[in-house]
Amino acid sequence: MIIKAIPTNIITGFLGVGKTSLIKQLLATKPADEIWAVLVNEFGEVGIDAGLLNSSDNGIQIREVAGGCMCCAAGVPTQVAINQLIAKAKPDRLLIEPTGLGHPNEIIKVLSAPHYQNVISLRSTLCLVDARKIHDPRYREHANFIQQLQVADVIIATKSDLYDAENTKLLYELQTYLSHIERTDIPVVSHSNQQPLPSDLLDYLNQPRRVSLNINGHASAGLKLGSLPTTAPSLFRAGGFRLSELSLFAEGAIEAALDFDDRGIVRKQNQGEGCFSCGWVFEPSQEFDFDKLMDFIQRQAQSSNVGQVLLRLKAVMITTDGIAGFNWIDHEFTVVELDDTLDSRLEMITMDDVNWNEIELQLIACLS
Repeated sequence: MIIKAIPTNIITGFLGVGKTSLIKQLLATKPADEIWAVLVNEFGEVGIDAGLLNSSDNGIQIREVAGGCMCCAAGVPTQVAINQLIAKAKPDRLLIEPTGLGHPNEIIKVLSAPHYQNVISLRSTLCLVDARKIHDPRYREHANFIQQLQVADVIIATKSDLYDAENTKLLYELQTYLSHIERTDIPVVSHSNQQPLPSDLLDYLNQPRRVSLNINGHASAGLKLGSLPTTAPSLFRAGGFRLSELSLFAEGAIEAALDFDDRGIVRKQNQGEGCFSCGWVFEPSQEFDFDKLMDFIQRQAQSSNVGQVLLRLKAVMITTDGIAGFNWIDHEFTVVELDDTLDSRLEMITMDDVNWNEIELQLIACLS
């Protein structure tokens, strides 16, 4: 039985901006006597982020929804996932991470419905932005990127340790861009994953949501959306999500959907918002050669036919050197050691369709 409404934060931001890393830092601040729940949605079909968030803390419950944008669902599938997580975890706080290609206003509308008023207490919506991307038209002109900023209560300028001498200039340009979309009222917090969470960010986390949505779902803080792009630029060719939401939102459905072939591999693909994804899951008995895997990822990023269109590569893999998490975005590549995983998973998101069969053969060649 819910005694009081659960403080809930939505954490948005474009692909690779550091949402999962920030959530890991937030989870580390959890009081020992509380239970926190995390609902993660990914554009890809196989789901990686739950593995990157893995925690031995029994006070943390993580639920993952793969295969598209839960924000775009008609409402019922999203509510099913939220209701099941709340019923199972009975959390003191709920963190929701929509896909970086998602429309956060839809999930906010769902959580603001009358039947959630005594269950969900919406707190600040956080939007993470890598200020280095402000000049990139793929970001600044993308309708989803704009909407993420418009619905935010707080903006976090992430990866600030990588801004070097441009730090002040980039933050100023971010403020200028916010002025362009008429969000000069929004606080901006600079943060690096290498540093402790700023105290003001933790304060914002507990503040009630300030930005309301009008009947069309747009932020109503004096925004004039008519002058802004309403469709994705050609680089992210617009297209409706092929979203198999019902089967993936049911309790235990993700596990049931893993129908391994004779090689012990599951391959799943997705397409939408002008992007393409392909993911592979390998049975836990299969182990990868760490050095070959590193070479495989670097070759994908550098190849003439894949590297030009590769947006994101992330993986949780069982290797000869232990369990590792891999993350590639915009020529930045990181590897972290993980404690455990149920299987090996790798997913790529591209701006164009590529020869996934050829990539699969290269990946299989990395098995030890």
